[in-house]
Amino acid sequence: MCLEDPRGRATPPKRIHPATDVLVDAGFTVKVCCRTLGVSSPGYYRYRQRPLAPTKMRREWLTSLVREVHLQSRGTYGSRRVHAELTKRLGVVVSERLVAVLMHHAAIYGLPGPVRVKRLRGVVTADDLVNRRFRRDRPHELWCTDITEHPTREGEVYCCCVLDTYSRRIIGWPIDSVQNSNLVVNALDMAIKNRRPAPGGVVHADHLHSSRPGPLPTAFEALA
Repeated sequence: MCLEDPRGRATPPKRIHPATDVLVDAGFTVKVCCRTLGVSSPGYYRYRQRPLAPTKMRREWLTSLVREVHLQSRGTYGSRRVHAELTKRLGVVVSERLVAVLMHHAAIYGLPGPVRVKRLRGVVTADDLVNRRFRRDRPHELWCTDITEHPTREGEVYCCCVLDTYSRRIIGWPIDSVQNSNLVVNALDMAIKNRRPAPGGVVHADHLHSSRPGPLPTAFEALA
């Protein structure tokens, strides 16, 4: 048996040997694999004993670094963050495309990033007053809100949490079966009643749009 490409030409042994490696690692004998794929056993042994090419050695080294950085991130970093760690922190010269290719071949994947939401036309939204500066020196200077979805036996429920970035504590947490503006208002009302903040704080949230708008400004005015 001799493997052929779509044009009817014989496939070079150097392209068949990697497939032989996979079969041998799966438990098949070298003799059977070589006879099935149409390559010689001595040629395969020479392929296994030859030294690694510099390019392949560097790729294996880079893959080990990529895996180490990915593990240090608890499996969250994608190719861009891994590339930034390699180049800026470790001083490794490598392209982002090569990092992405190595991660794909090694089955290393990061968590998906946040969804970018475009501002809706005709819908008034507040400007970003935080600019990614979440560290605060006093309580109630900055609250962050987010809605999470939770499956139950009776259907989906939604929880809107309000977090004080100073103490890192959840100070509002209403739960409802409907995700709308009333859920956010209830969360802010709970937080305000629990903490009684002084005026001047900031409430930070994603730009979300609800099909049932409610009296959001009323809750925000308590912190304005």
